[in-house]
Amino acid sequence: MSTEQFPRSEILEMDKQVQYSENAIVSRQVIKDAGGNVSLFAFDKGQELSEHNAPFDALIQVLEGKVDIYIEGKVYPLGKGNSIIMPANIPHAVKAVERFKMLLTMVRKPD
Repeated sequence: MSTEQFPRSEILEMDKQVQYSENAIVSRQVIKDAGGNVSLFAFDKGQELSEHNAPFDALIQVLEGKVDIYIEGKVYPLGKGNSIIMPANIPHAVKAVERFKMLLTMVRKPD
């Protein structure tokens, strides 16, 4: 993940802040702190994140393209403008139906 800082107090076109790479997943960290993090992703068609768990809720916002999100084995097809919250500690996976970009917001729960 890129550690390059995003500018503050500027209007950003998030879909233009990360570029596709053939047969790859590209990511850029937008914000990271103790409360959580925000990352941009660009997935080439067919790329995926295999099933895994996360210890906190995660919000996916699709910026362009199409993706299948799997939560506890159920598929949720999303396209541009769609969002879904993946609950903490529940198995989930991501598979690019076509090239797609997403903004991922992970929120840590207080101890």
